[in-house]
Amino acid sequence: MHTHDLSQWQHEHVFDSGNHLAERGAKAVMWITLIMMVVEIAGGWWYNSMALLADGWHMSSHALALGLSAFAYAAARHYAHDSRFAFGTWKIEILAGYTSAILLLCVAVVMVVSSVERLLSPQPIHYQEAMLVAGIGLAVNLVCAYILGGAHHQHDHHHPGDHDHHHHDLNLKSAYLHVIADAATSVLAIVALTGGWLYGWAWLDPVMGIVGAGLIVVWARGLIIETGKVLLDREMDHAVVDEIREVIEKDFSEGGSRLADLHVWRVGKRAYSAALVVVTHDPSLTPEHIKAGLRIHEEIVHVTVEINHGTSGSPE
Repeated sequence: MHTHDLSQWQHEHVFDSGNHLAERGAKAVMWITLIMMVVEIAGGWWYNSMALLADGWHMSSHALALGLSAFAYAAARHYAHDSRFAFGTWKIEILAGYTSAILLLCVAVVMVVSSVERLLSPQPIHYQEAMLVAGIGLAVNLVCAYILGGAHHQHDHHHPGDHDHHHHDLNLKSAYLHVIADAATSVLAIVALTGGWLYGWAWLDPVMGIVGAGLIVVWARGLIIETGKVLLDREMDHAVVDEIREVIEKDFSEGGSRLADLHVWRVGKRAYSAALVVVTHDPSLTPEHIKAGLRIHEEIVHVTVEINHGTSGSPE
């Protein structure tokens, strides 16, 4: 019985190194958001302000989403070497981003319902107190946005030669959007409260709530499209697909080689896996030749090649 060393044909399935700065940033922002949530809810009870109470509970959904983002980073790192994940754990982060986008839509629905109720049944607003807390909330949100924005910049700085501008950390982006959504609603609240305080426009507060909900829907929709595309492996319109076709059609065309089938999917922010079938008249062509030709594209990290040798252009 012969034994073989298989180590040279085996490799790790960790295609994304993770974003440790983003994980720390998400955790920090989650705790800051939780503290601000408690302050707003307590302020709402103390000043008998439904506006502050609503904003406090609204902030709780963002704290949940930020916690989900932090958990996703930790889970992806924990299971990074688990062989049950055939192509790594990066999609845990994408799933968290998708879930956060759904939560954003839920927040928007709650904001619309609350705003319509306010329009139909106006409530007295403690303008000065509410403006103070809204101002503090805005300052907190700007600090959180700075923390998450710095994590995003530092992580992307390590890839200056990346020619694809679509390679974002979608989990980090979802956390960032929750913070920006909070900041936007705080700005709109301050504008509405100022109008109500100075000019008596009590209707402006719920109207701005509806406007803020509309902005959140737009942001959430974009994030759902981006994350859904990755989760459903809809990557066949990506530039890397054309790069693979170009390698086969140009580098191996002399042997009558043609690309018969191609599947490409993303396994990391800047990492793609491919499975392809090549039909050729060149009897010397091997999968190793194809893989060697694709190595110039560093983003292609895992390739499975099937070669069919035929004389009529169809597989044997």
